[in-house]
Amino acid sequence: MASAIIHMCVAKKVSEHFNFDSKEYYLGSIAPDLSKQIGMTKTASHFLNIHQEGVPNIEAFLNKYRDTLDNPFNFGYFVHLYTDRVWFKEFMTKAKFNNCVKLLDNTIIETSEEEIWNLIYNDYTNLNTLLLDEYDLDLSLFYEDFKVPDTTIDEIPVQKLDILLEKMADIIMMAKTDKEYVFDLDTINYFIDYCSDKIIKKIDEYGLKVPK
Repeated sequence: MASAIIHMCVAKKVSEHFNFDSKEYYLGSIAPDLSKQIGMTKTASHFLNIHQEGVPNIEAFLNKYRDTLDNPFNFGYFVHLYTDRVWFKEFMTKAKFNNCVKLLDNTIIETSEEEIWNLIYNDYTNLNTLLLDEYDLDLSLFYEDFKVPDTTIDEIPVQKLDILLEKMADIIMMAKTDKEYVFDLDTINYFIDYCSDKIIKKIDEYGLKVPK
């Protein structure tokens, strides 16, 4: 899955296109990843397809919540799921394949699935500082008193989202700019632009409501 900071960067570009802004929206844009923090599987929180590893089933989400996407939190949740869909279907396949990973210098190494994900998560931490500066994200969400969002989404226990916010605050504090292993900033910027453009087109194609 894409990192929380990458999710927020995509969410910001989408919200700028539709000219709205909301902290509940940004909370929704990272909310599905609460499942990892509380020991749940991603199957329910990410509407996962059985036959496609990590790829959310957008149609299943829309079948349940299409009429509620003018709610900022729900709309952010949709943006998160679509971002993960693009990440796994169109992006990760270029870096990870058959227990191998391609490094920045085009070296291909074979290692365990766990170590591949460790390399990718190291990239997340290394890139956070650069992304935070480049996209000028509002981080007050992670440091203000938590308020349970007004939402009908029941795939995660929303009253526990403060656990995710506390974890994210710690990750941001640990952000550093060491050498990346798999992705560089240009590659991630390309993903953010490509993904946000695709989401905007899909919103128009589906005729979905957006927050005001």
